[in-house]
Amino acid sequence: MNSSPDFCNKCTSCLFFKAGANVYDKNFGNQERPESFQTLPRTGKLAVQSGYFTFAVLMEFKDHFSRQADIYLKARPTYPEDLFEYLASISPADELCWDCATGNGQAATSLAKHFKKIIASDGSEKQIANAIKTENVEYRVGTAEESGLENNSIDLIAVATAAHWFNHDLFYKEAIRVAKPNGVLAVWTYSGAKISAEIEEVMEWFMYEYLYDYWPDGRWYVRNKYETLPFPFEPVKTPDFFCRMNWNKQQWLNYVMSWSSYTNYVAKHNADPIDFLLPKLKSLWNDDEIKEVIWPLHLKCAQLNTGSRNKT
Repeated sequence: MNSSPDFCNKCTSCLFFKAGANVYDKNFGNQERPESFQTLPRTGKLAVQSGYFTFAVLMEFKDHFSRQADIYLKARPTYPEDLFEYLASISPADELCWDCATGNGQAATSLAKHFKKIIASDGSEKQIANAIKTENVEYRVGTAEESGLENNSIDLIAVATAAHWFNHDLFYKEAIRVAKPNGVLAVWTYSGAKISAEIEEVMEWFMYEYLYDYWPDGRWYVRNKYETLPFPFEPVKTPDFFCRMNWNKQQWLNYVMSWSSYTNYVAKHNADPIDFLLPKLKSLWNDDEIKEVIWPLHLKCAQLNTGSRNKT
């Protein structure tokens, strides 16, 4: 194959792929397509592979976390292992799992204990660059709505604390396309951290009064515990799960600094909103004091391609 790929030089996807090609091969346009480039099924777009990573951005991505990708990895709570054991138990097989919007790969590394292979994708190149490397996890830069995955290939589609950012109509169509018969879709988030009544009152003020104007729209699905999140499938009744962390005050503040509202505030005002939070926490949380922080998980699960008609 001696012809170079065609780029329109206009759309987000083509500009990204052209930029990506230059990263890995500055003379890409003048020679054969290297083996490290794959044509993605169905889309015909190019994916650039390098080690653990495949770059496959296929549509515009609303990026809320690249600016804080380095702290995101360290500051977010971890998910309970019994969650992943449960998801594996209701999946039709353990061959292939898609961790969609993987972020730093936190869920992917836990899912990797239960599935032979994980394809973990995220629209943020910086998040993928910071992701946790695991032997049976393949990371890709790509959107939830156009994954480039093969038809009917996925046993479990997992979306950890990200479904509220998606174009839901497009994502659910993509989920139906890539899921195996009886494949499982699981989306979850956490909210409403339990620490103490006094601290919770302060954080409610800080999150939803002081930072109210700085949350992206999708955040309100989280606020409502995913009860209003569009989910056009018959839900599976699931157990209750919780994230539990033992944190000091600085670890809690690091978590706050990983919020999209925090970075949006800093970007607009060139000031740190934590300066307004700290005085209210001072008498409630000593610097060296360890507190248990508990977040309820809000989980929606469904089996796809069961033979009955999907609502989408």
